[in-house]
Amino acid sequence: MPDSVILAATQVLAHTPNLAPHGSKPRRELPKDQAVADAFSAALRTFDEAVAYPPHQAYLNALHPRDLGPRPWQPLADASRWTPAGELMPEDEFLGLMASVDQFDLLVLSPERVEQATEALSQHPLAKGFDLDRLAKAAGDVEAAAAAPGSLALLPGAVMRMGEEHDESLAASVLVDNLAAKATATLALLHLLDKHGIDPTSIDYVLGCGEEAIGDRYQRGGGNLAKAVAEAAGLTEASGADVKNFCAAPVPALVVAASLVASGVFNRVAVVAGGSMAKLGMKFQGHLKNDLPIMEDVLGGTASIVQADDGVSPRIRLDVVGRHKVSHGGSAGAVMEALAIEPLARNGIALTDVDDYATELHNPEITEPQGSGNVPERNYKTIAALAARRGDIDKADIAAFAAERGMPGFAPTQGHLASSLCYLPHAVDRLTGGDAERVMLIAKGSLFLGRMCQLSDGMSVLLERNHKEDQ
Repeated sequence: MPDSVILAATQVLAHTPNLAPHGSKPRRELPKDQAVADAFSAALRTFDEAVAYPPHQAYLNALHPRDLGPRPWQPLADASRWTPAGELMPEDEFLGLMASVDQFDLLVLSPERVEQATEALSQHPLAKGFDLDRLAKAAGDVEAAAAAPGSLALLPGAVMRMGEEHDESLAASVLVDNLAAKATATLALLHLLDKHGIDPTSIDYVLGCGEEAIGDRYQRGGGNLAKAVAEAAGLTEASGADVKNFCAAPVPALVVAASLVASGVFNRVAVVAGGSMAKLGMKFQGHLKNDLPIMEDVLGGTASIVQADDGVSPRIRLDVVGRHKVSHGGSAGAVMEALAIEPLARNGIALTDVDDYATELHNPEITEPQGSGNVPERNYKTIAALAARRGDIDKADIAAFAAERGMPGFAPTQGHLASSLCYLPHAVDRLTGGDAERVMLIAKGSLFLGRMCQLSDGMSVLLERNHKEDQ
């Protein structure tokens, strides 16, 4: 069976401060108190502030997360919208991008917004990939659209229509989440194709691993944003499907993609995910309480290509896959034992043979003010303690292990992106032009969120430097 490799990976962000009030938590809480709503609006960041925020630049692969330095992180004077991985798109352009991938005339924009977005997107490096004719069709009477039953006024000059009356799965609030996810995933995939000179017709299959729920009343969450993104990005020879596993979905998606390639079913598979608009402003109460800006004001997007071994790109070790069995239990130690220890031990690999562990890389500056703590720090301490118990390191070296093989969290609180996927562009760099030999991606998910069982879940996979050319 041939090896599968990660050919390339890229990531994007969209700055969406005026969409932030439509996140699930703000949408429920802000109408209860006008003073809180006013404080929320006053605490939103400008586009330049979002660009200069160091974790965003780490997410966009402009700097490694270990180079973020001590907290609180200070704005970067030389930060750019454009980065090696992709870009941070401003909101006006993003609204235009959403309209350009909207095939059902759900998003209505004022003529002024359409004109502004068209002018900006026509000058974008990826302009050839944007459907500006469809964007032009979004121009309409926003006041009339806002007055229609079930519509959602997003911001001045932008209204989301309901997909079908009396269908909760096609409510405007759901459709805008899905459309935003499609737009961010499409933007990431277009950047990937452009930056790496990849022929879109060379991709056979697309796997989506986002958190959105695409469907209607008869198939709530039925899925396949993947094929919708494939169409929007011009992948005319591809089909696709979605992999759902709450926050853990990205690693199963990568493993499925690698398996499809290794078995010869497909030659090239793209793995994509868009941002979760429902999680915008999710922890705003902690931010306002601590006089911080609303930092959950961006949507992420990601895309990567898995293909057969080319002798250069990082190998996906399908023999080193960890999984969280039903019998493992839900404690933090048991989860990490299953995901980090067992697959390495099974293959005779010491924990010190892995240079980077990428796990739930949520930005602690976002999570700590709301009381969620430093999630990646907890995970790395757990992995280090298990390494000491196994005898791979001394107890005195636990702190050093966590610092050297872990990293600060830098991802926005969109679980599937933070759950190791955000590190993929860095991993590719480190395993090709850098000094890393092995990187382990560890994703965890909370199945109890669906109220179907009390279980957690997770999967891990090892990426390895390709030494074929050395042989």
